[in-house]
Amino acid sequence: MPRTLTTTEREDFLAEPRIGVLSVEGDGDRPPLTVPVWYAYEPGGDLTFFTGTQGRTARKTRLLEDAGKLSFCVQQAEFPYKYVTVECSVLKADREPRVEDVLAITSRYLPEGHAQGFADGETADPTGTFVLFTARPDRWLSADFGSE
Repeated sequence: MPRTLTTTEREDFLAEPRIGVLSVEGDGDRPPLTVPVWYAYEPGGDLTFFTGTQGRTARKTRLLEDAGKLSFCVQQAEFPYKYVTVECSVLKADREPRVEDVLAITSRYLPEGHAQGFADGETADPTGTFVLFTARPDRWLSADFGSE
């Protein structure tokens, strides 16, 4: 039987550099939109992630702004299996994020030079392709399947 992670365990787990899975209410007859994203989180703080405003990702941005809430899940896919899901309220959508804010996310996933180049290039784009979302965790769900 899985056990629920403690507050410290779940916050530390979410703070690790994992790929998050974001889910937001769909529109019309479509189901919720569920997509993988890079993110940043510090224990006790808010969740941040970015998305685009053009092309295929424009729908994600619009849905997040319209719904004002989301579900976000990270997991450990190898034994001992664990997951943390947070239900969040969107606090802010920054259409002109600072390089430092984007770098706080990209540096978790890319080597230093690549992370800096990605952050510099995307924040300097005059078409404004990035929206940096800040979301407050309101409710936590978690499980550790490695515990007896």
